[in-house]
Amino acid sequence: MHIFSSEIIHSENQSVAHPILDKAEVFLDIKREDEIHKEVSGNKFRKLKYNLNEAQKAGFKTILTFGGAYSNHISATAAAGKMVGLQTIGIIRGEELAKDLEKTLSQNDTLRLASVSGMHFKFVSREAYRDKANPLFLKELKNEFGSCYMIPEGGTNSLAIKGCEEILNPEDVMYDVICCAVGTGGTISGIINSSLNHQKILGFPALKGEFLTHEIKKNTSKTNWELIHDYHFGGYGKINQEGIEFMNIFREQQHILLDPIYTMKMIFGIFDMTQRGIFKKNTRILAIHTGGLQGISGMNKKLNKKKLPLITIGY
Repeated sequence: MHIFSSEIIHSENQSVAHPILDKAEVFLDIKREDEIHKEVSGNKFRKLKYNLNEAQKAGFKTILTFGGAYSNHISATAAAGKMVGLQTIGIIRGEELAKDLEKTLSQNDTLRLASVSGMHFKFVSREAYRDKANPLFLKELKNEFGSCYMIPEGGTNSLAIKGCEEILNPEDVMYDVICCAVGTGGTISGIINSSLNHQKILGFPALKGEFLTHEIKKNTSKTNWELIHDYHFGGYGKINQEGIEFMNIFREQQHILLDPIYTMKMIFGIFDMTQRGIFKKNTRILAIHTGGLQGISGMNKKLNKKKLPLITIGY
């Protein structure tokens, strides 16, 4: 039985011990969604589960989706498609990547993983990519590739949110605060929908911009949530030496590898807010580890070029 069966998967909660938490008398656990599957982990599994089921039920043979060259969603969709026997097509931002595909794949672990899983790529210009939701562009893709089940960039749609509603389980009633990194807003929307009235949901956007509030409001009627905009480290995909050192120390102390795009920013934020006395004594916090670890090798290549410290992977 593959992981995309109808069975609901629950992840382990791992406790974090740290002097900053002890001093504030705050408790922090991390939900290890990253351990669901090596190639389809965390929120990518949650977002794909019901979409893949729907695609198969409707008789589609091919999944078509969108992403950048380092997109976790692209590599996860390719791996998931292979697991359930569906063809996958990735519309990738950056037409220059197609000029020497062999070189691109040798330098880009994300696209190489997707290629090994059988994904077919169509590289488009950044200008064309901005049209990814335009009905005319989608019609052109349908004419080119035939009948495909289309999943938007980042994987967020109503079925993805339904999948993310399964992240929390009945035992999580004990937590006062649930924290989640935010990209497109789909994962946090699902968490908000399945949260309980006494719980506060804090989202830590990995990118600049206030547009996410509007996106999340479209997906949930609840109001027990807030976005914390102070820990994006300069924007999407941005990281500095302080963030790298925080990740490496956290991995060494807690034996939990974070990803540099999302979960590092969230955990850094939780520690900083704890140190600043934002959380009351005896607050129980659950932070969701949304996976994304496959992107570390690509990030290390960028860090190496900038002569910055590298993210260490082993424990």
